[in-house]
Amino acid sequence: MASHRIAVIRGDGIGIEVVEEGLKVLKAVSENHSFDFEFDEFPWGPVYYKANGAMMPSDALDTLSTYDAIFLGAVGHPDIQDHITLNGLLLPIRRKFDQYVCERPSILYPGIDSPLSGKSPFDIDMVVIRENTEGEYANVGGFQYMDFPEEVGIQTGVFTRKGCERVIRYSFELARRRNKKKHLTSITKSNAQGYGMIVWDRAFDRIASEYPDIQTDSLLIDAAAMDFIRKPEVFDVVVGSNLFGDILTDIGAIITGSMGLASSANLDPDKRYPSMFEPVHGSAPDIMGQGIANPMAQVLTSAMMLRHLGEESAADEVENAVQNLLTEGEILTPDLGGTSSTDSVGTAIVNAL
Repeated sequence: MASHRIAVIRGDGIGIEVVEEGLKVLKAVSENHSFDFEFDEFPWGPVYYKANGAMMPSDALDTLSTYDAIFLGAVGHPDIQDHITLNGLLLPIRRKFDQYVCERPSILYPGIDSPLSGKSPFDIDMVVIRENTEGEYANVGGFQYMDFPEEVGIQTGVFTRKGCERVIRYSFELARRRNKKKHLTSITKSNAQGYGMIVWDRAFDRIASEYPDIQTDSLLIDAAAMDFIRKPEVFDVVVGSNLFGDILTDIGAIITGSMGLASSANLDPDKRYPSMFEPVHGSAPDIMGQGIANPMAQVLTSAMMLRHLGEESAADEVENAVQNLLTEGEILTPDLGGTSSTDSVGTAIVNAL
């Protein structure tokens, strides 16, 4: 029997609650298949930071390197600046383990109303691939004249040929594997960013020549943001830089009904290191502890983890259970117009497996 070792980081806020439901579903689905899990929990994040002055211990990355995957809830606290939580936990994990692909599906499921008028189930069915280790979030830059009137902050985007080519190639392969519209859209801003985005555009053109069966186009980020609202049904696979992918995936989550349905994976496609699976939503401190957080994004994220671990049929089972619950529309959290609790939704998903 296959066994998968999973490092669990609940984080903070609703992350604590939704991870509980994700683990519940993972344990249940494994009983229907010939594999099991070994879960080890690590209490890292904002609470750990308040006690220790760091988001995780100095040997945390060495510890995580021994696992098959990382299952994360959400990090963020109103008393701690976002750049501390991001640079203290999430970004070091992504960089250390070369999780250069951030994969985020956006699907309009049956039973869910889009804020966009006239959209039917699966009219919106796209995946945004975000470059995840360099670009605008490369953490290169510095300060001059801090606390003086002349204070300056310099933020440098880093675009390498290798970094651009590998995430673009992954996106072409995904468009081929999905076998839907067989279309890939590149997001750029080379009309204004005349260095890094030129490297990106040139990489896209080179890789596109290797995939004559995939249709392509290139959109400026501002035009893409408009088209995500005007005509999201035209998109299949979209690939963008770290910043552009970050922005577009939040739009993709909202137009498909709720951030509570938005799953996400930070992948090392070559499986040299553990990949990390976390929902798109944040820690939502305004609703933490109330038992009303939607666990479906975490559960759908668990399905992405199952698929990455090679458990395809189990992943399908989890996704189908969530879709059936949404179609029935009886056991839903308040963000989807229901009155059910986080725990009851998780239990209902288990019962639907």
